[in-house]
Amino acid sequence: MDTEDLSERAYQGIILEADSFNHCLALWFGQLSGSCKDENDFIKKSIQLINNMKKYDNEDIESIFFEDIPDINDFHVVLNKILENIVKLKDFTKE
Repeated sequence: MDTEDLSERAYQGIILEADSFNHCLALWFGQLSGSCKDENDFIKKSIQLINNMKKYDNEDIESIFFEDIPDINDFHVVLNKILENIVKLKDFTKE
């Protein structure tokens, strides 16, 4: 699947939220979409990726960003925001 296959809500809540923080973070989610069979799979794997990234230390963070290394606290804030967006997305799809 490609990011173009995501619903507008999923794209905005995950990809654009990540990109507004740092383009490198958005690339990680974009790359992830290539290994997903559909949007639900992408959401599930995005949650797993976020939970893994929350365990990163400063050295790990430096290894995933090409430049403009973010503060670890700011990194956690955006990861939590993306998770909040996913919860809202999942709630929306239940309606």
